[in-house]
Amino acid sequence: MRRTSARHTLAIAAATTAVALALTGATAANGAPAPQDDAPTAAAAPRGFGAATTGGAGGSTVTVTNAAQFTEAVQRSGALVVRVNGTVALSSMTKVTANKTVVGVGTAGRITGSGLNVSKVNNVIIQNLTFTGSNDDAINVEYSTNVWIDHNDISNAYDGGVDIKRASTNVTVSWNRAHNQDKNMLLGHSDSNSSEDTGKLKVTYDHNWFEGTTQRNPRVRFGNPVHVLNNYFSNIGSYGVASTESAGVLVEGNYFENVKDTYHLGEAASSAGSLSAKNNTFVNSTAGQTGGSVAAIPYSYSAESASTVKASVTSGAGVGKI
Repeated sequence: MRRTSARHTLAIAAATTAVALALTGATAANGAPAPQDDAPTAAAAPRGFGAATTGGAGGSTVTVTNAAQFTEAVQRSGALVVRVNGTVALSSMTKVTANKTVVGVGTAGRITGSGLNVSKVNNVIIQNLTFTGSNDDAINVEYSTNVWIDHNDISNAYDGGVDIKRASTNVTVSWNRAHNQDKNMLLGHSDSNSSEDTGKLKVTYDHNWFEGTTQRNPRVRFGNPVHVLNNYFSNIGSYGVASTESAGVLVEGNYFENVKDTYHLGEAASSAGSLSAKNNTFVNSTAGQTGGSVAAIPYSYSAESASTVKASVTSGAGVGKI
């Protein structure tokens, strides 16, 4: 995957839940044999809280090229790998059902106009897609578990880039490039939702590139622990990470460059959560605010040295890198 130590550590943490695309006997959306010479190969597996996610592994494979084909495929029942080869123009947030891998072909897979809604489902992978110009969120996750959002390019969503909320948990967000985005990644939608969210919202943010994204990188409520690991923050306009409303966030091994407010406790009317920080690198940036108690990370992992994260992420994050 990567020509850096990050590749090695990701492979170690992947364990035995490798995601493979089932190409033998696969069919395209029109019933013809699916082309195999440009078939994407998914990254080995997520690490962190979403490590059990397998998506459509074990199911058949279809290739889609337009919104009608795409919507029909992602809303089928059962395990399925949906290969996106071309631009899918959506008019509204489109539900993805359980046990799906939605993966772009090379750099050709694009979602425009609106975004994907992962709601009340289990076991979904969204990978290697360019999301731009959504009239809502690029990706919304709610009441869902075992979700992996990986190697996407996310920009210019009207609302959030990747919003995770309403008792969702066991999610990994990895190797994405987010840019030209104001409200980037929200975790927990409301200060008043503690009854649903306490004990949930456990997310790993791993090797993402937050490039000029103004705020919410991420903004966290209630989730404890949340692991912000080995990300590259560059030219952030407002703030990087905010821990609020009883959240507990570990900010570890990240590279902050030109970020005036790297991380802090509380945000707007939301009360302070807890935040611990260790082994981060700061370039024209300063360490932020820490305090409170963060629960121990419950999985095994190997962190990349923060000093090499910029090179790893800029070469490895986004589409066409798996």
